[in-house]
Amino acid sequence: MIKDFLIISCTGKNDKIGLKINNNFFIHDFQTKIKNNETLVSTILNFTNKHKANVDRNFSILVNNGPGSFSTIRAALSIAKGIKISSNVKIFGFKDEDLLQFNLENIEVLINKNLIENKLIKPLYFS
Repeated sequence: MIKDFLIISCTGKNDKIGLKINNNFFIHDFQTKIKNNETLVSTILNFTNKHKANVDRNFSILVNNGPGSFSTIRAALSIAKGIKISSNVKIFGFKDEDLLQFNLENIEVLINKNLIENKLIKPLYFS
């Protein structure tokens, strides 16, 4: 059961990250004019610190596998893998079409219907 998690949905358009901690859900939208690949790590670090997230083995990360921008998806996957290595978190992937709207209700449907995969990573890119 996934209780606390970070969700990274960075596919090149409508990029967002979300954080569920202690039954509270927070969203950070990226501005489209900023190069998100360059700011993604610091944004995630600041976001988790701001909301006092305990990133440990009981924490999970959900990453959008695409389809989407090659560089943006690759950056998101790399960051998730880095957090996994450093904090021993669980990583799951999901397809963009399975998450209709970026809100807690839809994310919990995604989790409960097993639309997330523990077998990473087969991202889908488009050009």
